[in-house]
Amino acid sequence: MSYIYTVAWVRTEVVAVSLSGPVRQVPLVLQVSEQFRGLIESGTWPVGSRIPGENQLAGDLGVSRGTVREALRSLSLTGLLEPRVGDGTYVRATNEISGVLVRDELSASLTHVLDARAGIEAAAARLAAQLPDGVAGLDAALEARSAAHEAGDLAGYVAADAGFHRGVVEASGNPLLLRLYDALAEVLTDSIHQTATIPEDTKVRDAHFALLAAIRDGDPEAAAKTSYALIESVKQSAG
Repeated sequence: MSYIYTVAWVRTEVVAVSLSGPVRQVPLVLQVSEQFRGLIESGTWPVGSRIPGENQLAGDLGVSRGTVREALRSLSLTGLLEPRVGDGTYVRATNEISGVLVRDELSASLTHVLDARAGIEAAAARLAAQLPDGVAGLDAALEARSAAHEAGDLAGYVAADAGFHRGVVEASGNPLLLRLYDALAEVLTDSIHQTATIPEDTKVRDAHFALLAAIRDGDPEAAAKTSYALIESVKQSAG
């Protein structure tokens, strides 16, 4: 498989500038690392995949192997990439937050991840219940979840369930909550995958519909409590 990359080369020109506002050229290593970051974030280099070798990347970009090595090293330090001796370099995460969690093994405890989900999702559910269009898209997400369950499609079921929970956070109208949730998406989705079963526990299924009903009814307190109860039902089912 071959990739096409572009590097925004910066041409230096002599210009008159004030001493208070110097013009600096963006280092080539930084330009290359941003190119690689873009490939990771776009999914061109998916999580878990092995990326091309240094020689190929250097040739494709028209830069030295040393420049490529430094760019890859900077992304490894942030947790996005994982070099494996004798096996190449693999994509470990799509952003620094989940990269740190994976690198430091902070996501090893499923209970800790579920507790973190409960805090974020309960706060989001409370806010969503206060908005007139708080259930927009949530009905469709639950329908997709049920359809995948009936079809015995575990991967589709996990994806639809993740979509429902993200939809609750998005319905909160709080962009910071959504950004935090998306930054943790890989870890949170993995917790769904670890706890998902077909057939599912009826308590887990009912908790999802109860959460949707509480948001639709515009009851912030009930929505928050139901969201916590949903995670507790997941814990009990997984236990």
